[in-house]
Amino acid sequence: MTTVLGERIEELRSDRQHGGSWMARRAVEALVQESEHEATSGEELLERLSSAGRELAASRPGIGAVAGAVGRLLACAQIGANLEAEQLRQLVRAEAEALVHSGRRAAASIAIQLQERLTDAVVLTHSASATVREALLRTPPERVICTVSGPQEEGRMFAHELRKEGLQVELVDDAVAPSQLEWATLLLLGADTVYRCGTLCNKPGTRDLAECAADEGVPTVVACEVLKLAPIELGDAASVGDRELTPPELIDCIITEEGCFLPEDVAALVDRTPFLREGYALLRRA
Repeated sequence: MTTVLGERIEELRSDRQHGGSWMARRAVEALVQESEHEATSGEELLERLSSAGRELAASRPGIGAVAGAVGRLLACAQIGANLEAEQLRQLVRAEAEALVHSGRRAAASIAIQLQERLTDAVVLTHSASATVREALLRTPPERVICTVSGPQEEGRMFAHELRKEGLQVELVDDAVAPSQLEWATLLLLGADTVYRCGTLCNKPGTRDLAECAADEGVPTVVACEVLKLAPIELGDAASVGDRELTPPELIDCIITEEGCFLPEDVAALVDRTPFLREGYALLRRA
């Protein structure tokens, strides 16, 4: 393992301030850097990238965006395995750039789809999802209730950023957040991973909020890029790390750049997205 790769793996393993989209970008950047090392053939370079990709994905097992992004890059590299090493490097660079651009488009598409739900809404959100942030900035609701999101308390900075953009924001302690759903009209969550069965993997505290939202009749909506969908059943997941699982019956819908889906329809979306299956297969290959 190279020094740069080791540093990036440790960065991902220890980071508790950023969301899955940021981690995915950092993982992709690490793979592009890894592709610059000397290789005598495309096959040798692919093997180097595959090994690095597995290490990166394993660094944060509960963050589907990392596995999804790394898997997409590896699936692309697999197609070009018979190329010369330099040609494969160029392919990897181009796919990495395309992946970053598609992530931006995905967040914008999700934000547009949330416009009607956010208009005049009182929104409670947990942690600091970049996808949720973009949606809130595009369509400022009547009020946003942000949880502190301990122990890292990333919700404080999230609330500060929203206030700087002119939004009406209330910051509440995690312990009292469920009681705030009495006044909310929407529980809007980001996602670290959504499994094929529709189960959400996210910051601890998410499930309690979703349960209280269900009791109050407040819809729970998850904003999730397709990249964060895991083409595996929950029982096949090696670990969720320090994340928490929220069952699909507590989720009203999952909004992706491909549209709005009921949790039970996530499997169909996964099945028609080849890079998810191909990427995860490469990551699991010994």
